[in-house]
Amino acid sequence: MTIAAILSGKGSDVVSIAGDRTVAEAVALLSEKRIGAVPVMDSDGVAGIFSERDVIHCLERHGAAALDHRVAQVMTAPAITVTRDESILAALALMTRRRVRHLPVVERGECVGFVSIGDLVKYRIDRIESEANEMRAYIQQA
Repeated sequence: MTIAAILSGKGSDVVSIAGDRTVAEAVALLSEKRIGAVPVMDSDGVAGIFSERDVIHCLERHGAAALDHRVAQVMTAPAITVTRDESILAALALMTRRRVRHLPVVERGECVGFVSIGDLVKYRIDRIESEANEMRAYIQQA
């Protein structure tokens, strides 16, 4: 299975933010949408990722003044990305190896989706449960 399967289930709408917005605006966006991260976009595409972790690190370094910083100053960059054709297991391995929880899905320089480790784990668990149910049904028919 590929990332395309995840996007077909959750959709490819991407909440993003521009790098020139303030950390306070980004925090408000994360809170409003009840999400943990957003891709940071510029004219060339995905410039980085702004996550809850970036907020924590910035606040620890700069205190309340961090809220006035620009997102581009505190985001994690460059963004680690995948394509729709990436396998789910390869994406999970990449997230584990690089210690990230969110991946922009990029095709021809355009952000076409955004997946979290939760999306991938949920999909994987659903598939495992489905396969187990099919195996039980097969055994009961025998």
